Amino acid sequence: MQTEAAIRLPSLVSDRMVLQRDTELKIWGWADAGEKVTVRFREKHYYTEADEAGKWIVQLPAQLAGGPFIMEINELILRDILIGDVWLCSGQSNMETPIARLVEKYPEISVSNQHMIRYFKVPTQNTMRQPEESIPHGGEWFSGTSSDIMNWTALAYFYAKQSYEHNGIPVGMLVSSLGGSRIESWIDQVHLQEFPDRRIDQNAGDSLATVEENLGLAGWNTREWDDTNWSETQVPGMWQTNPDLATLRGILYLRKTFDLPASMAGRHARIYLGTLVDSDSVFINGHFVGATAYMYPPRKYDIPTGILREGKNVVTVRLRSDAGNGGFVEDKKYYIQGDDLIIDLTGSWKYKVGLDLAAAQSSQDRMSNQQLAGSGLFNGMIYPIRNYQIKGAIWYQGESNTGQPQAYKTHLKNLVTNWRALWEQPNLPFLLVQLPNFLPEKNEPSESGWAAIREAQAQAAQELTHTALAVTYDTGEWNDIHPLNKKDIAIRLFLGARKLVYGEKIQSSGPIYQKIEVDGDRIVLYFTEKGLKIRDGQCLKHFAIAGEDKKFVWAEAVIKGNKIIVHHEAIKRPVAVRYAWSDNPQQANLMNMDGLLAVPFRTDNW
Repeated sequence: MQTEAAIRLPSLVSDRMVLQRDTELKIWGWADAGEKVTVRFREKHYYTEADEAGKWIVQLPAQLAGGPFIMEINELILRDILIGDVWLCSGQSNMETPIARLVEKYPEISVSNQHMIRYFKVPTQNTMRQPEESIPHGGEWFSGTSSDIMNWTALAYFYAKQSYEHNGIPVGMLVSSLGGSRIESWIDQVHLQEFPDRRIDQNAGDSLATVEENLGLAGWNTREWDDTNWSETQVPGMWQTNPDLATLRGILYLRKTFDLPASMAGRHARIYLGTLVDSDSVFINGHFVGATAYMYPPRKYDIPTGILREGKNVVTVRLRSDAGNGGFVEDKKYYIQGDDLIIDLTGSWKYKVGLDLAAAQSSQDRMSNQQLAGSGLFNGMIYPIRNYQIKGAIWYQGESNTGQPQAYKTHLKNLVTNWRALWEQPNLPFLLVQLPNFLPEKNEPSESGWAAIREAQAQAAQELTHTALAVTYDTGEWNDIHPLNKKDIAIRLFLGARKLVYGEKIQSSGPIYQKIEVDGDRIVLYFTEKGLKIRDGQCLKHFAIAGEDKKFVWAEAVIKGNKIIVHHEAIKRPVAVRYAWSDNPQQANLMNMDGLLAVPFRTDNW
């Protein structure tokens, strides 16, 4: 946190921070050019002075785990400092799922008493031009005690708790993530050279917000706006169910008028808008009350006092979906909750297209590079924290790349290489979360972007050194891209860390496919370990087999030692097998004797 003192510190270097044990440490900041800086820590002192640009940095020798300690930097005093293991956690929305969403599922969160685990969330900063030297103001370290815990994100909490309870070593979770982000955003430009469409065009034109502003849409969210001639649609519902909106990619404004009694006028209330696709901004009587930048999180926004009126009120939703088929997800609740009154918001709404990207092609062309280019989040949220030493990285991302999975393995390998070079740790451990199951289960085998991302994640983990993969296709929810079961994911991640990072001789991975043999009308699959077994059932599920026509059907599969025999009576000349290859392979049940699920795979590359 920066202060008014002559010495200025990054927000990472502050009260309650956790510093990485057993490695040289960097403490840095800013001051007037030439100012002398003294750092006092654990009865030793270290000298430096600010350079001509006002920057200074001090290197501390490796420290043993422990604390709490005090650090003095000239006249500043930092308190409650721990020495332990620091994990950089990055990715998209599932990495930053608020812990408040999980309190009902895990009531013990509310009484957490974990003072030796700490959490820091890097404020969002997307910088397309060049890497930043500092992160924005606003970040601070929180402990794992009940008074601080609601500031945490869920996966970080459960991982830190697992680690501390197992090792007894303080843990710092440094979360730098952003919902809806693509992997390309987290990689620097050097490591995107083979992807010209992800390179930054310094001459790119107006942003979408600027184009929208220029079209004069600002008044559409006000109470007084005349929407008499707007069209009508039903909520909940998706754009594709409305013939006039089926092909829309862009921004839709939706308005609903409702009446309130005098007893509700000026009172605090909350609006619940189920889940929306993709991003939204919500206004009540022209007053902004909340926004979410990506699809699916539950929308719950406070309506501050002084906004609601007796009689006519208007809620306006600005809904954006660049890919098309936006909307209000069905089987969710849409209402306003007062103290003694609930206003149902389902039914007929007025709507008008704010911006059709296909129609505004010239604007879209100018914006395209800024939307597709990578490196913005690397520049703003990874590069500025490079001096903060870490034990390893945890990566949970991929949902936003399921529509274009072909390059994901290359991107993931480049990201790992990029970050290891940035921290000057060629063997920096990476713990990778394989995507959970999502979307409705399908009756027949089919192609799947989600399965392709899982394959890319598994292949990257196998081809890179010092990585561990957490297989999670049984932890998801078919109708929620942000499943609540972050505890089991954390357990599996830490299992990988115990073997990879802490050197324990344990089994941390499920069966991994090794090779295929065709034996007449059957296919024999070999795995890296013996001791295969079936979870929760009498027979293996989610194996598919195909003949020379490349059409997959569900198959019979049986275990023989470290082999699996796959067969279908209608296929006499089989050529390929797939396992757990779908958006939602929840029924897939091959595991090892330690209860760890097999890594999904396919033997073909069609």
